[in-house]
Amino acid sequence: MLRKCTRLSPYISSRFLRRFCTMDLEEREVMEYDCVIVGAGPAGLSTAIRLKQLAEKKGEEYNVCIIEKGAEVGSHILSGNVFNPKALDELIPNWKELGAPLDTPAKDEHLYYLTSTLAIPMPVPPQMHNEGNYIISLGNLCRWLGEQAEELGVEIYPGFAASEVLFDDEGAVKGIATGDMGLQKDGTPGTNFARGMEIHAKHTVLGEGCRGSLSEQIMKQFNLRENCDPQSYGLGLKEVWNVDPAKSKPGTIIHSMGWPLSMNTYGGAFLYHTNDNQVFVGFVVGLDYEDPYLNPYEEFQKFKTHPKIKEIFEGGECVSYGARCINEGGVQALPKLTFPGGMMIGCSAGFLNVPAIKGSHYAMKTGMIAADSIMQHGENDAKEVAKYEENVKSSWVYSELEAVRNVKPSFKFGQLGFMAHSGFSSFISKGKEPWTLHNFHRDCQTTRPASGYQPKKYPKKDGKLTFDILTNLQRANTYHEPDEPSHLKIKPEFSQIPQHVSYQEYAAPETRFCPAKVYEYVVDEKGTPKLVINSQNCIHCKCCSIKMPSEYINWTVPQGAGGPKYANM
Repeated sequence: MLRKCTRLSPYISSRFLRRFCTMDLEEREVMEYDCVIVGAGPAGLSTAIRLKQLAEKKGEEYNVCIIEKGAEVGSHILSGNVFNPKALDELIPNWKELGAPLDTPAKDEHLYYLTSTLAIPMPVPPQMHNEGNYIISLGNLCRWLGEQAEELGVEIYPGFAASEVLFDDEGAVKGIATGDMGLQKDGTPGTNFARGMEIHAKHTVLGEGCRGSLSEQIMKQFNLRENCDPQSYGLGLKEVWNVDPAKSKPGTIIHSMGWPLSMNTYGGAFLYHTNDNQVFVGFVVGLDYEDPYLNPYEEFQKFKTHPKIKEIFEGGECVSYGARCINEGGVQALPKLTFPGGMMIGCSAGFLNVPAIKGSHYAMKTGMIAADSIMQHGENDAKEVAKYEENVKSSWVYSELEAVRNVKPSFKFGQLGFMAHSGFSSFISKGKEPWTLHNFHRDCQTTRPASGYQPKKYPKKDGKLTFDILTNLQRANTYHEPDEPSHLKIKPEFSQIPQHVSYQEYAAPETRFCPAKVYEYVVDEKGTPKLVINSQNCIHCKCCSIKMPSEYINWTVPQGAGGPKYANM
């Protein structure tokens, strides 16, 4: 029977729309492909493009689809981003002629150690050099890659969230299912209810980005993290500013460390000058910090008041805001990359060069390697493309990450030890030191009890340079249907953690580390705290699933198209 579908992206193909809306309540219709890719980021799009290129060379038909939870390609993408084009050169050599949005070559770069008043110049480590790179909006690059993919025949379905992994009778992955639409807050079907769609494929490729919900499920299902370190993360916050043309210096790159963070908190900041008198400014805080009163968003706002930074933004206008977690564990934290029926690519697996602050070209390259490995696998009866992991480890992706494996873990020696060890590794040993440092704790385990710390007082916001979180949240253009179920769920086994552990022992750190004010506590007349989850504020950064005590939140996908709608991030 025909059912009305709501909140569907205008970019969805008529074929998918017809089949999605015309189905029985008790069944999910099935679509079959050779490969289904979850996530239209740089990794997923590069996988799809490469598969189509290889199939075309062979004169074969190869059906590929991408499922994307954002309202359009790029709407959930947030990154710095100083982009290294080496993977793009391999994937689409004539990208300049085709109009790829790489318009601001990196020119002038600086690294500073900040005190509250000074900006002390430091030598730029080799891995942070950006000659030949470009300051870009990664979201815009993904939109362009999406166009290239569609021209090759890739079917991209934005506005639908992959909510479930599907398994065959032997326990191998056989595809994914999109979430049901039109559910009410209690999870029951509403007037406009429509069942999700099953996408079956020979190969399922997970390119969801950092802390992807299906990737987390798969890693547990197949014990893929058995032989690696726990992944560690950073929370990146970003604003886009229109600045006074007199202060605009396209191509200029500024990185900093130090103030306002304490000596035992890992993190730093970036400012990237682009064309059109815009500046990208961001702040990253390692989520292995100890102080439960630390507020990453407030530290970001405070950072902008530094004399060296403030002068750039005076007279300007903030036009966008967003946040996203990034992987910081390095090669030591990479899981097994393949499983029966599929593989993980890009940030879903954890590919990021921490000192270089780059992951996009690794995402693209691992996606390309995945495509190469699938085509090498051919019609092999084995359901697991084991060659993919071998190919990654023999590529420049792995060798580059091996060379910087000890940079972030050396922060366990404190800031001074970190600077000494990183300097030795970067300038002397060139990453060839005969030891590998390891991390043994999840970020949720590093938070210390509030009894050992004092609450922090942050400066009042002026509304010109610094902003309260709800004002900035409007710039993220985030939206979820008011009557849909919350996609942020307390794990049943940890139902007592918020009230009896997080609030009592750690002074409710979730009310501070969330960059969208999703979590708050309401205390009743008896003095009993109750957690309130404002899921409609969520900007999909995934921080709550990482830093909550005991990781008590299960981050699941909302109904399709929900979340931020980033325009130039």
